Amino acid sequence: MSNYRPITDVWILARPKVKYYGAYPNGFLERARGLLSAHRCDPVLHVCGGRAKLYPAWMKLCPNDYTLDANEDLKPDFAQDAREPLPFRPLGNGHCEAWSGLLADPPYTEPDAVKYGTEAMLPSANDLLRRMLEVVRPNGRVGMLHYMLPQPPKTAKFIACVGVIVGYNNRMRVYSVFERIA
Repeated sequence: MSNYRPITDVWILARPKVKYYGAYPNGFLERARGLLSAHRCDPVLHVCGGRAKLYPAWMKLCPNDYTLDANEDLKPDFAQDAREPLPFRPLGNGHCEAWSGLLADPPYTEPDAVKYGTEAMLPSANDLLRRMLEVVRPNGRVGMLHYMLPQPPKTAKFIACVGVIVGYNNRMRVYSVFERIA
């Protein structure tokens, strides 16, 4: 049996170009999608997606992606609480399938959730990871940007742990990636 070690790295990125509290750091999405092993045309669901569609390279990187957010004013593709079961990818005619990948950027703390007006809907990282793994295809990957490294269930393999920072006097976050194995 060989030793398995997850991919580890640190990304020093630019501040977000989107004027929205908690937006993806500039350069994050290009790197994050790569670790999901999702091709450009593969639909990925951005959980707690906020204003992800305003990301500068969204149309180039994510032409078929969807967003899910509890705030209906942000006009997500799926307006729902991330603590509820996540949707499968719609195919039309009432059919659906598992996602190729999911990417979550939930509020990290209660004070962060207050800034979004979603303090009553703060998902725990472990529960959110479990729900994401339920709707990704076998061998599909899910990634989460958070302050904590969630513990995966036995149905997932730990793929990557990346520190993400956007300069001095900013909190460092962790981007963790897991693969569904069952």
